[in-house]
Amino acid sequence: MNTPKIKVGVLGATGAVGQRFVQMLQGHPWFEISALCASERSMGKRYADACNWNLRGDMPAHLRDVILEEAVPGMDVQIFFSALPSDAAREKEQELAAGGHIVCSNASAHRYDDDVPLLIPEVNPEHLGLIDIQQQRRGWSGFITTNPNCSTTHLVSALHPLHTAFGIRKLFVVTMQAVSGAGYPGVSSMDILDNIVPYIGKEEEKMEKREPQKLLGQFNGHSVEMADFVVSAHCNRVPVRNGHLEAVSVEFDRAPSLNEIREAWHSYKPLAQQLNLPSAPQPALIYREEQDRPQPRLDRLAGSVPGMTTVIGRLREDPLFHAKFLVLGHNTIRGAAGGSLLNAELLVARGYLGAEAAALVGAAQMA
Repeated sequence: MNTPKIKVGVLGATGAVGQRFVQMLQGHPWFEISALCASERSMGKRYADACNWNLRGDMPAHLRDVILEEAVPGMDVQIFFSALPSDAAREKEQELAAGGHIVCSNASAHRYDDDVPLLIPEVNPEHLGLIDIQQQRRGWSGFITTNPNCSTTHLVSALHPLHTAFGIRKLFVVTMQAVSGAGYPGVSSMDILDNIVPYIGKEEEKMEKREPQKLLGQFNGHSVEMADFVVSAHCNRVPVRNGHLEAVSVEFDRAPSLNEIREAWHSYKPLAQQLNLPSAPQPALIYREEQDRPQPRLDRLAGSVPGMTTVIGRLREDPLFHAKFLVLGHNTIRGAAGGSLLNAELLVARGYLGAEAAALVGAAQMA
């Protein structure tokens, strides 16, 4: 007998990231959409009428007539995937978590709360320990988890095995970020065509002072001790539709050889891959040997789960630091909706939805 799937809802279902959630949930072995939620101006409308579908392929036919509703505690939804704007997310996500729901959020509203996990399943699954602290402190029966922003996600994914092996002292990163990272309709064509915009609001602050240090920090049983390294970031918007490319230079506590760095990437098999989570790419990282790779157009959908892999290339010695390389990743798949989806899969695998849901993991691993 088939095990019933876990019922999920999408907050902000009509927006760019909300659409990506809807797309990625189609045919998922563990989850099925039972609610599509939207703002007051769209509530009560058919999804097909309220949503300007802008992803490749058609809107899923079985969702076209679904009526958009308000997300409220008590709905027949175990997990809400949040694609809400940050201002709207803060109160709504807290309301749903207090009402017993699990919120896997792509919004930035709670990323920096000291009792909310900021997760990349390959990097810091032990930070799930914050959930018990969050529930005890706030008196919630549900909880919130978050994923980092798109540029941080792929940067830290590439850095994690290096930090574990050699320790990071400082790093310098220049990002070349796709226009889809600005949402839909995104950046004006008059601003981006024949141009590069050398500023993305709050992006450098996130990369320099907040997200990498929390993600690579140590959970001590009570809180996360931030990793002690310095980041300098230049963030730029470039005329590419999807895929963020980042040029990274790193200084380590112990200077590794280039072969040691390559081996750290090649031998990397973190927990998400060991658990064979449905959205976890195998392998987590791909290193390209060609001199001119990775490239957004060629490599953003690389890997066993298209768009979920971090692609690395051009490793070489750095005259100012120890090593430099390029990192590429799909920003609206792994850097947004896919990150929250993989977080939810980790929660299921680790028993946060109960034994019945965890049975789905065993069935997947035996398949």
